[in-house]
Amino acid sequence: MDDVPSASMPGSSLPASLCQRYETIRARTEALAAPLTPEDQCVQSMPDASPAKWHRAHVTWFFEEFVLRASGGNHRVFDEDFRFLFNSYYEAVGARHPRPMRGLLTRPETSRIAAYRAHVDDAMRRYLPHAPEPALNLVELGLQHEQQHQELLITDMLDAFSKNPLAPALMPDWREPAYDPGPTRFAHCAGGITGIGHDGDGFCFDNETPAHETLLADFHIANRLVRNSEFLSFIEDGGYRTPSIWMSDGWAVVQSAGWSAPEHWRNRDGACLQMGPGGLAPLDPAAPVRHVSWYEADAFARWSGARLPTEFEWEAASDHPDLRELTGHVWQWTDSAYRPYPGYRPAPGAVGEYNGKFMINQMVLRGGSLATPPGHARATYRNFFHPDKRWQFTGLRLARDA
Repeated sequence: MDDVPSASMPGSSLPASLCQRYETIRARTEALAAPLTPEDQCVQSMPDASPAKWHRAHVTWFFEEFVLRASGGNHRVFDEDFRFLFNSYYEAVGARHPRPMRGLLTRPETSRIAAYRAHVDDAMRRYLPHAPEPALNLVELGLQHEQQHQELLITDMLDAFSKNPLAPALMPDWREPAYDPGPTRFAHCAGGITGIGHDGDGFCFDNETPAHETLLADFHIANRLVRNSEFLSFIEDGGYRTPSIWMSDGWAVVQSAGWSAPEHWRNRDGACLQMGPGGLAPLDPAAPVRHVSWYEADAFARWSGARLPTEFEWEAASDHPDLRELTGHVWQWTDSAYRPYPGYRPAPGAVGEYNGKFMINQMVLRGGSLATPPGHARATYRNFFHPDKRWQFTGLRLARDA
């Protein structure tokens, strides 16, 4: 999820309300970056992650490239070099700096990124009150795109700080939620023909469309997420040493990467700790397990005598009165490959590159995590990652055949 898919936004937002959303979302990005030093903002911990400075510049590049440049007005481009430096993977826009080398961009310095953001924000304030409706739809897409990068900024910096022996806190005032230690129960869901996908007012990404019907068998789904305590039992029972419960590719990753626990778990003098936004802290047995790959989630489900839900089962069950923790905790792996819905067509132009070309070799996640901005998630939202990725706040809930 280095970027977002193209969007559908039936109707248009009032310019005044969109102006306020623009200010609020842009300010939140700066608030997330404010505790970071210039040195912090240059760090790229791995090729999948990007420096905080790059995130701040790239989301600004989106508005300058797709809104202001395309407006046909007299916008003064801040720096022509930024078109190359902060393009992510839009082939239609032109050449770009290689993704694995973003951490080498010590220049431009963070102060110049701040000036870039201010320059584009001033231009957008002048433009938005008079923007035509198609441009308003692009602005909304840009804001949703920035919210995704807010989540990435948190998870990418958490990965970087987890590799620092000092284990600094990304958010010093962070407090982990309190969780119910009670038992997990399975809710029955009746099958039948079920509507899937976004079919209504409001914003959605194009991979949530077209709305369509699918046939589901009866199934059972866990009322809550899998807990750390349950995953500890999996580990203690030899889960990472039992090839029969792993997909072949997953077992190969376990062997080559030496996995023995979820990402960001630590064993110190016999105590189990976890790296989180607030730094290193004792592992809460009652909290949902997080930072596990699809391979680990699938292996755990097999070990449990259960399975992962399909993304269609997850969406169909999302309004079940017994289900909890649907969003705001971890993205939940499903058993569904990331593929287009029937009748899907990418949007024309460069923004069509967001989504369609990535619909291969990845798995769908549903829900939303504790790093997802408030109001950004919805039941039809389709996140997607390769099955070995685990630096995001990814976890699981179980399902069973009825």
